[in-house]
Amino acid sequence: MTSLFKEISNLATEQRNLRSSDIDLMSTMEILQLINSEDAMVAHAVKDELAHIAQAVDIITEQFKVGGRLFYVGAGTSGRLGIVDASECPPTFGTDPEMVQGILAGGEQAIFKAQEGAEDSPEHGARALIDNHVNHHDVICGIAASGRTPFVRGALDKAKSMGCHTLLVTTNSREQIGQLGVKADIIIASNVGPEVIAGSTRMKSGTAQKMILNMLTTASMIRLGKSYGNIMVDLQLTNAKLRERAKRIIMEIADVEYEKASEVLESAHGHVKTALVMLLADVDAQTAGEKLHDADGFIKNALQG
Repeated sequence: MTSLFKEISNLATEQRNLRSSDIDLMSTMEILQLINSEDAMVAHAVKDELAHIAQAVDIITEQFKVGGRLFYVGAGTSGRLGIVDASECPPTFGTDPEMVQGILAGGEQAIFKAQEGAEDSPEHGARALIDNHVNHHDVICGIAASGRTPFVRGALDKAKSMGCHTLLVTTNSREQIGQLGVKADIIIASNVGPEVIAGSTRMKSGTAQKMILNMLTTASMIRLGKSYGNIMVDLQLTNAKLRERAKRIIMEIADVEYEKASEVLESAHGHVKTALVMLLADVDAQTAGEKLHDADGFIKNALQG
């Protein structure tokens, strides 16, 4: 019996779920009800880790302020979730594509087709950080349901040696992660328990990971002033839908008609926050830009200055 076999066999994510032991005899509706009831447990598991998630958000926010970036590192489902979250930040929050990035074991081809064995090399994980020119201002967030993925561990170890802040998002227990010897500054361990289908971590584990990544980037962006109340106001106008959404946001917040919103948005060179300050403070685009700069991008603070 190999040490790897023993290591994997003990993981919570690899255990059989007694509640689904007869799933192959259930009707379609019974299968769906069971999956749904298991999914309902995920939010509670994530809630138990909010204190650790908050610590991670504070670190990410501070490193963003000094020009650092957030790198998600993972394999399989975990890595693909990192890429999805990273890819949504530019259109949603107007960020540079370099600010949040995803590194997937096996490279771009692994996004669409599983690359067997790609996750088994810690050296490849370390090398990926070098290839992406990671520096000590950056935050490296490993994503691994098991917590043991060699590619992720290699990246985290390399990141620590480079002086980076390190995070780990896993769905095994913190105790098991400790026993595995995995090291990270902050470990977010939402213990979702055994999957409906044993070892299928694209299910509850994937859902928990997606929820946590949503929190990490969304809360960080809010802390950077990229929302006005609960409305995203730093979106990039990269397509017709987003241009019209921007006008609707301006109309709603500044209480103006469509034509006025379009006119001011054009004067603000498509920058929604500048357009809003122009209207709400009754100033020109240059003054609005200066107010936003002095307020670190927070619209409400800019209006008080």
